[in-house]
Amino acid sequence: DNVDLGDLMFSLCYLPTAGRLTITIIKARNLKAMDITGASDPYVKVSLMCEGRRLKKRKTSTKRNTLNPVYNEAIIFDVPPENIDQISLLIAVMDYDRVGHNEVIGVCQVGNDAESLGRDHWNEMLSYPRKPIAHWHPLVEVR
Repeated sequence: DNVDLGDLMFSLCYLPTAGRLTITIIKARNLKAMDITGASDPYVKVSLMCEGRRLKKRKTSTKRNTLNPVYNEAIIFDVPPENIDQISLLIAVMDYDRVGHNEVIGVCQVGNDAESLGRDHWNEMLSYPRKPIAHWHPLVEVR
C-alpha cells in the first residue's frame, strides 16, 4: 500500500572543479503526522552513501509542530569528481521526539543507483554543473 508520507523539495548542485556537492533542503509538504497532537517536529537527515556504507551525515534544524516545514538549509559534502559516480544521497525526514527515539517519517534517495526520479534528478545535476536543480520528491517508507 502506498501510504502518503508527504513530499520533500530540495535542490542539488555540483561544482566539479571544487569537488563540492551541495544539497539545499528547501521545504516539505503534507508530512505524515507522527505525534498524538496531529503534527510532527520534522528535521531532515542527509547521509552520503558509497556502496551501501554511510560516509558522512548531516542534518537540518528541527521545525516544531508542523507538517509543512520550510528549511532553506544548505548541506555541503566534499566529493571529488572521480568519486561522484559511486556515491548517492539518502535523505530521511525524521520526527524529533524528546522522549524515546526519533522516528523516520519517510526517505528518498538520489544518485546513480537511485530509482526513477532520484536518478533523473542526479543526472540533471551532473548535466548542469554549478546550477542548483530543485525538484519535489515523494517520501517512501524505509525498506
